[in-house]
Amino acid sequence: MGNKKKLELLAPAGNLEKMKTALAYGADAVYLGIPEFSLRVRINDFNLSQIKTAITYAHKLKKRVYVTVNIFAHERHLKLLPAYLKKIKALCPDGVIISDPGVLDLVKKYIPKVSLHLSTQANCTNSAAVKFWYRQGVRRIILGREVTLKEIRSIHQACPRMELEYFVHGAMCMAYSGRCFLSREMVDRSANLGDCVQPCRFEYDTFIKPQGKEEMFELVNEPHGSYLLNSQDLCLIKYLPELIKAGITSFKIEGRAKSAYYLANIVGMYREALADYKKIPALEKELNTKLVHRGYTNGFLLGGRAGQNTKNSHYLPDWEFCGQVLESNGKNILVKVHNTIKAGDDLEIILPFYDIIKTKAAGMVDYLSGQEVLEAHGGGGGQRVYLPNTFRRGIPPLAVLRRRLK
Repeated sequence: MGNKKKLELLAPAGNLEKMKTALAYGADAVYLGIPEFSLRVRINDFNLSQIKTAITYAHKLKKRVYVTVNIFAHERHLKLLPAYLKKIKALCPDGVIISDPGVLDLVKKYIPKVSLHLSTQANCTNSAAVKFWYRQGVRRIILGREVTLKEIRSIHQACPRMELEYFVHGAMCMAYSGRCFLSREMVDRSANLGDCVQPCRFEYDTFIKPQGKEEMFELVNEPHGSYLLNSQDLCLIKYLPELIKAGITSFKIEGRAKSAYYLANIVGMYREALADYKKIPALEKELNTKLVHRGYTNGFLLGGRAGQNTKNSHYLPDWEFCGQVLESNGKNILVKVHNTIKAGDDLEIILPFYDIIKTKAAGMVDYLSGQEVLEAHGGGGGQRVYLPNTFRRGIPPLAVLRRRLK
């Protein structure tokens, strides 16, 4: 427990609002990037101007920002990278995440003093590779998800000067550390350039088609088939103490395409777990019952096989995200509605560090009309409503709300 000051909770940021939410809920650092050179082309709102804003905002909070340049670059990318890297240098990020050796050389040339982090895409899974990358100037390895707990210990012992980062929560890919070619083959959108359409999440039907003397096994996308390639979600919250002992210092959450609600919950829960191990069993229950997930797996951490959820796309909880706080005072809380809120609904307000207020929806007043309403809706950019602040405490901006489904 004595080395906790050195630990880092690292969260994804798909846009500025999500980044601010992650930091508010306890993330020490975030990772982000622009679509052209990042493994998130879609659902990624960042450009250079917004990255500058993000870094300035985070640094004021004494938090860190790592910029992803982790595509496997083609010739067309190499022509554009020098100019981009010069601009990134001026923004003073706390680290750059790379996977391509050629990109590594370019980053060293144009941003020579930046901390270099090796992406999980580079599939670093052994101590000899870690030592190799250390000689190239890399100072943090984001280990492949295939690395076991036993191997983490060995790697840390063999190269103790290298920082080790490990994914602890989020979606798993059916391919080896995300290096998948299904999307490119099926719809010409490359996962390794950040444009995966996620065919592993599709619902398939299967049949055997005779072809000469051989038989061909076909997968057909059908509305009433099976989820043959659908990996369960990674959840390692109960293994945090063991990961710390093994040498992990940065605990990474997956999900740049996920919502601010997802970030508030997951970051808040893992922040609490790192602060107090005794809370982990209760937090595990919350993860299972309050959030959408595909079923949870410990991945390859213990040396077994990652779980597959072939029965359905995902599990739906009895609760749903319904709003996020914009501002509050001693009388009212102004909420941007994301899904319908009805008078009488059971609500939970999730505050930073996963502090929860239980209440009921009552006395809702529409922001624009000033009239009391019995329902508020999230369509058209999100209705704004006032809820009475009866809690004798401040409700901070970015706090998220959920309602129980009846």
